[in-house]
Amino acid sequence: MHRRTALGGALTALATAAAGVLVAAAVSTAPAAAAAGGTGTGYLHTSGNKIVDSTGATVRLTGINWFGMETDNKTFHGLWSSNPWRSQLDTMARLGYNTLRIPYSNDALKAGATATGINDFVNPDLIGLSPLQILDKVIDYAGSKGMRVILDRHRPTSAGQSPLWYTSTVSEATWINDWKMLAQRYAGNTTVIGADLHNEPHAEGTNPAATGACWGCGDTARDWRLAAERAGNAILGVQPNWLIFVEGVSCPSGGLSNVWDNDPSNDEDCGWWGGNLSKAGQFPVRLNVANRLVYSPHEYATSVYRQAWFDDPTYPANMPAIWDKYWGYLYKQNIAPIMMGEFGTTLQDPKDKIWLQNLMAYTGTGVNGMSFTYWSWNPNSGDTGGIANDDWTTINQPKQDILTPYLIPPTGGGGTTSPSPTGTPDTSPAPTTPPPPVTGGCTATYKQVNSWAGGFQGELTVKNTGTAAVNPWSATWTWPSGVTLASGWNATVTQSGTTVTAAAPAWASSLAPGASVTVGFTANGTAATPGSVKLNGTAC
Repeated sequence: MHRRTALGGALTALATAAAGVLVAAAVSTAPAAAAAGGTGTGYLHTSGNKIVDSTGATVRLTGINWFGMETDNKTFHGLWSSNPWRSQLDTMARLGYNTLRIPYSNDALKAGATATGINDFVNPDLIGLSPLQILDKVIDYAGSKGMRVILDRHRPTSAGQSPLWYTSTVSEATWINDWKMLAQRYAGNTTVIGADLHNEPHAEGTNPAATGACWGCGDTARDWRLAAERAGNAILGVQPNWLIFVEGVSCPSGGLSNVWDNDPSNDEDCGWWGGNLSKAGQFPVRLNVANRLVYSPHEYATSVYRQAWFDDPTYPANMPAIWDKYWGYLYKQNIAPIMMGEFGTTLQDPKDKIWLQNLMAYTGTGVNGMSFTYWSWNPNSGDTGGIANDDWTTINQPKQDILTPYLIPPTGGGGTTSPSPTGTPDTSPAPTTPPPPVTGGCTATYKQVNSWAGGFQGELTVKNTGTAAVNPWSATWTWPSGVTLASGWNATVTQSGTTVTAAAPAWASSLAPGASVTVGFTANGTAATPGSVKLNGTAC
């Protein structure tokens, strides 16, 4: 993996259940007053250990990480593959991932930053765009599918991970100012729901000469809890609707235990980088806006590091007590929601499959369970692999099968109906109620955005020139034989024969009098202008 060496520490004695292979008991949760499918409505906030939407309905984020913007490429990995970027998002949403966690480094945000590793033939719409402009497009399309986005400041620079939130070349002020810039950039865009302030703060140096991130030590240069408050409150001053995701540390002291001094009293119970929130109950993160704090631990398997607990004779019965100690207590005691920001495995060790099954069961089932974003979509994650296989198109079915029962697919939004990785056609039922007719008329204009050998990209703008709103709206057009849809956005775009239908997404179902909608698409075949354009059956 490109970002971590896992850190183990001296474990304190933990009470465990009886030995044996079993699935951990699910978190006990009270039923929500209202449960939301997908990712809810409007901005999100917290209520006890729940994440809720603007109506008060409980939302469970069941997402995935798509990394690359934190690396030298400064944009999403896999854009070099033969699978277009929109198609990759289509697959994530179809599999049930309703949230996208996007790591970045501050290098990618600099003026003049250049995105590299992009297959121009497959992704012609990304040619010449900056890393932030590509991020804009991914966020817009994810939102059109009903997904939410969490931005993750993964590294100060693309060179590597840092134990503290600042370095000699990237100051705390830069860290906070870049966050404020992003909060302003996406203000009003409810797809972007929050900030994961800094990825995997961790210990450095040997105690008592610790130099890494501590929790509750009071040293403003090292206390991650205090830094999270400073950054979180600065962001909320710009964008009070965002959630603030705060990871743990590895060792609360900020330093590694001296295991050679033969003094066990100085040995500390440490965990994964970013995974130790054991002091958050005693020293909570204090934000100026209520109901915005989400704790976000990381948790990994033997493929990342063989922690001592994996070889405990009671494994996996010992794991729930370990999770309780590090972060689960925050949820179980109704202190704050948990959004497990990273967890993953190659599944190469049989213990890892047991670990993943037990971890998912521990998070609970249904909308009331803990939120999570799996690491990762990318197959090029060195110590975990990904949900996508090396072709960035087909999926790792054994991993997906374990996660599927806990996934809550996004609802609302549009996107292309595309085949599954195994080639199974989409069998989603078509609407049974025909859309209402247009009162008046419509106009249609077409713009060819790009073309290449074997395909083209276009935008069809349809305007309601009638006197009443069209709700829901649906546009249709025809193409010559041999032209086939590759991807579409700003609507649910499908093709049957030579007829293409763009159905209104749930988030923008109504087309007011005088209003217009622009449906974008890429297609295979010789560039062709849409013919016989209609709005709800009325010719334009």
